[in-house]
Formats: sequence, structure tokens, C-alpha cells
Amino acid sequence: MRIFFTGGSGKAGHHVAPFLAAQGHQVTNADLTPLGHPDVTDLRVDLTDAGDTYSALTAVPTQADLEDADLDLTHGSAYDAVVHYAAVPRPMLVSDQKTYATNVLATYNVLEAATRAGIRKIVFASSETTYGICFAQGERKPLYVPVDEEHPVVPEDSYAMSKVAGEVTARSFHARTGADIYGLRINNVVEPHEYEQMFPPFLEDPSLRRRNIFAYIDTRDLGQLTLRALETDGLGFEVFNVANADLSVAATAQEVIERFYAGVEVRKEMGRDETFYSIDKARRLLGYEPEHSWRDVLAAPRA
Repeated sequence: MRIFFTGGSGKAGHHVAPFLAAQGHQVTNADLTPLGHPDVTDLRVDLTDAGDTYSALTAVPTQADLEDADLDLTHGSAYDAVVHYAAVPRPMLVSDQKTYATNVLATYNVLEAATRAGIRKIVFASSETTYGICFAQGERKPLYVPVDEEHPVVPEDSYAMSKVAGEVTARSFHARTGADIYGLRINNVVEPHEYEQMFPPFLEDPSLRRRNIFAYIDTRDLGQLTLRALETDGLGFEVFNVANADLSVAATAQEVIERFYAGVEVRKEMGRDETFYSIDKARRLLGYEPEHSWRDVLAAPRA
């Protein structure tokens, strides 16, 4: 596939875009900052500018494509799919208004340009924050665990609000066009080198992971899930929780329930180390199966 990948220079994107290229796909990184990877084409695009976005999506992707006599851009785009990761990645980096406006407008522009250009597969980054727990003022507990995609999304912060708005916009573009548009509610993104840096405190004090629902996603497994979403057709509009299979703490699921989720409905029997951020839907519909864990790098402290 020719893939128009937005935000390929970000924390998640700079792993996932090269991963897709390594699977044989042609990847263009649409970002304000170049990635500089030899297997990915960089294209500077301001996604909050509708004209810039549309022009980028309907242009010749690479110099090599100039030699393709069969490439006809008169009625659409050369790209087969869009992966939209670009965003202000959390609140408190810029003003709340700027966070919300940037993310909502960029998502609208990408979805409009892609569907107008005839692209039938769009995968976009939503967020764990949509459930209203991560950046809540004070403590918020989920209504039930494990948290699945049917859990209400009622966030308080500008970033999560922008992600909920993006999901609503995506659903509307699916209704308008019938294109497959899949949203990934991505949990806390962890790069492989960060296990040794970040996780020792989590293993000593599980309360540090309360706001992330005690979950995480390894960038390598995020790449796998993104690929599976691109390769799975016919689902229409769907959203998927994205996480690894285990908790991001050394405490067992039962210990987490007793300490942090007293009074919260537990909807199924939990495995000893099972994530509270349910990935059952992604497993069932996309064939996703995480391959990595912090446990491959660090030993859990003895009880």
C-alpha cells in the first residue's frame, strides 16, 4: 500500500511509520518536522490548513512515482490508506484552546481530504484519555473493569475532548462515505528503551499507574495493531482499545482491585496479570496479539 502517515515524527509515529515501511509499504510522513528515516518519505504539511492537507494527499507521493505511467491523479489520490497519528499529544504543552482546536481541525481536514480523494481505509489515533480518567481533576474511577470500548467517554481535559470529537467526526465521515475508518484508543505509549528507565518506580508503587488504568502499549505492538487495522477490511466505523496484554505494575489484578477499585463493578474474572484496559475487541476483530512486555526486560519485585 501507499500510506499517507501523519505525525510520523512523534513518539509513536517514529516507530510505527518505519515499521510499516519495513513490511513493504510505501510510507509518506506528513508532519511539520521531518523524520529523516531512509525508508520513509518526508513531506512538510500543516494539517490545520485544509488546502495544504488536500494538496498533499492528492500529489505525487515520491520522485519514483513520476516514472509510473499508470499513476492517474486526475480523479483522486495515489494513496491507498491514511494513518492519522498527528496531534498535540497531551494537555499542558500548549494552551487548552490550542490543543483542542489543533487536534479537532487537523482530524477533520484529514478525514475530509482523504474521503473526498476516494481513500477507503483510514486508521486514526484516539486515546485512553477519552474515558475521562487519565487527566481528570482529582481521582476518577472507571464505572467497571476491565474497561472496554462500551465504557462511557466523558473527559474533562481539552486533549481528551479533542479525541472524543475526532471519533464523532470519524463516525460521521463513515456514515457519509461508507469508508472503513478505525479509531485506536491508544494507551500510554512506551518505547523499548523506556522499560529500564520508567518502570522500576511503577513496580514499587502501583499508584503511579492509576491514571493509565494500569496499562501501557509497547511501540512495537502498536505497529503490529496498526498494520492489522490496515489489512482488515469491511468493519465500517470501529474504535479499539490498544494496550499490551498485562498490567504495567508488579501487583496482581486482584491486588489492584482490592486497593484501587473497591466498590467498582468487576465484569469478569481477571487473570493474574491481565490488563484492565480490555483488548478483547482488537483480538477478536483484528487478530491482534501483543508480543512484548516489560517482564521481558525487568524482573518483578518479590512480594
